[in-house]
Amino acid sequence: MTPQSQPAVQDTATQGTSSEHDFDFLIGSWKVQHRKLVHRLANDDTWQVFSGTCVMQPLLSGHANVDENVMDVPGAPYKAVALRAFDPKKKTWSIWWLDGRHPGHLDVPVVGSFKNGVGTFFANDTFEGRPIVIRFRWFDISEDSAKWQQAFSEDSGETWETNWFMEFHRAQQ
Repeated sequence: MTPQSQPAVQDTATQGTSSEHDFDFLIGSWKVQHRKLVHRLANDDTWQVFSGTCVMQPLLSGHANVDENVMDVPGAPYKAVALRAFDPKKKTWSIWWLDGRHPGHLDVPVVGSFKNGVGTFFANDTFEGRPIVIRFRWFDISEDSAKWQQAFSEDSGETWETNWFMEFHRAQQ
């Protein structure tokens, strides 16, 4: 089954409640604390903790933005880019991830919106050859901090394994 043929996960996030200002909180420079599962979808609870940075800037008069991320993974640091674009007709955001370790591959975009201060985004994809659904969530957002998490589901969203947490703290100017 390809990502395109998987059943789509429906959630209030896909109903279009966003505006082009949803990610304005992220503009600027951030220090990021990461906690990431070492082995995903393997019934393993071994976490890797590392630091990083994120610098975000708006594009297209606020209808898009990009951030460059530095991941200080012990022994294997890398950079990555998140590109987000707002669809004003659907009132949803699409988010793509470009990993510096694999610069020829742009991940499938997660699509969704914000509701009551929480951004929820989904995509059908594959992981190690298996069909999965990916979920991103942005939450606990303030002027100086925010949280993000990623989860995978192998059963079309019935159950989720959260495999990556990021805590953002505004970098001092």
